Amino acid sequence: MADGEVRATYQQCIAELDRLGIKYTVVDHPAAETTAQADHYIEGLEGARTKTMFLHDKKQRHYLVIMDDRKRMDFKAFQEISGAKRISMAKDEEITAELGLRPGIISPFGLMNNQEKDVQVYIDQMVLDQPIWTFHPNENTHTIFLANQDVLRFIEAHGFSYQVIDLPA
Repeated sequence: MADGEVRATYQQCIAELDRLGIKYTVVDHPAAETTAQADHYIEGLEGARTKTMFLHDKKQRHYLVIMDDRKRMDFKAFQEISGAKRISMAKDEEITAELGLRPGIISPFGLMNNQEKDVQVYIDQMVLDQPIWTFHPNENTHTIFLANQDVLRFIEAHGFSYQVIDLPA
């Protein structure tokens, strides 16, 4: 998807989850610009608060990392785990080109727009251990709750595999 067009919408996400028969719950709320704001809007509800990082390396390979939103991304540890060199945050235009998403609203749901299937997916063990995960479903005015196994099924249904990693706390 080289044209850089934002393609991943809330409606696209919901339609795809429905097509796959994946059950979910959605909480509508005001726009959340940070994970702290999003967490406030869903306070008291069960589910791991996640953040999804979209990274690239010096060879412009892309990595999607799903982790607990309380953890800080340890770039050095990720490089050691993945074998990648010079990991950094992907540029806004890469996020849009590779995932069809707006910067700041990255989730595994953008994988359905990666036609080349060239994004490597990593999931932190701390999140994997939680039965329910939360994400923005391609818009920051909603938070979606899904079973962890359904998120994994979504990833695999779009032609991606994933690696489980143990990022330092």
